[in-house]
Amino acid sequence: MANELAGKVAIVTGGSRGLGQGMVELFVEEGARVVIADVREEAGRALAGTLGDAVRFRQTDVSKREAVQALVDYTIAEFGGLHAICNNAGLTDEAYGSLLDADFEAFERVMAVNVKGVMLGTQIAARHMAQHGGGSVINISSISGIQPGYGFFNYRASKAAVVNFTRTAAIELGVNLVRVNCICPGNIPTDMGTYAASEDDAKARKIKDAVADVRMGWQPLKRQGSPRDIAEAALFFASDRSRQVSGQILSVDGAATAGMAKSMIAEILEARARVEAE
Repeated sequence: MANELAGKVAIVTGGSRGLGQGMVELFVEEGARVVIADVREEAGRALAGTLGDAVRFRQTDVSKREAVQALVDYTIAEFGGLHAICNNAGLTDEAYGSLLDADFEAFERVMAVNVKGVMLGTQIAARHMAQHGGGSVINISSISGIQPGYGFFNYRASKAAVVNFTRTAAIELGVNLVRVNCICPGNIPTDMGTYAASEDDAKARKIKDAVADVRMGWQPLKRQGSPRDIAEAALFFASDRSRQVSGQILSVDGAATAGMAKSMIAEILEARARVEAE
């Protein structure tokens, strides 16, 4: 169905690349006018320039109340309203090691962007929406926010907070016809999640491929996800198709959180066979 967002205005934070870029591009395809909010000015302006008059860029640090308020005010001034906000901007802590060795040095910054940024975006956008017939808030968490695992302590805690906050906000804002939902992406190759930081481009590509192979081994659905897959979920929440949907947490993860992707039984049988063969 074309033009699902015709007549609607949306903000996408962290919209200059990765998952955010996918949302911006799809929203524009579906008829929305969109403001890209990001700290990366060069990338944000470049993307906006490729998408025409339906898109604006606003440099924004989502952890600052005054910046988020200015973003919402700018959007309304440019396009005459606000119907949806995707609180997508986020950081990872790159804490790969043991909890016993963690220094939590990145805690304040990760929480400021990943949690406070989502809370400010929700609150300030909802204040306008509540006075103008409602709207849709789409928060981006992660499967790390709903499934415990090793490492990334600051990041996991921040994304779990987004899940809880989403449900809390949905309960309170329902009376204002503001819907609040959350998407938890799984294995999506973006710059933030490829572990491929290297000055050697060829080596970086090899690292990305190796990481992709490992991730696919833990994903039951043997299809590589893309930013477009997350954008399609965001489109559903932003459109009128989800007008009765609020407080929901949607994992877009190829069944990664459905259960164990590898069989313990197979390993048990292999262990038994080895003993029997002795």
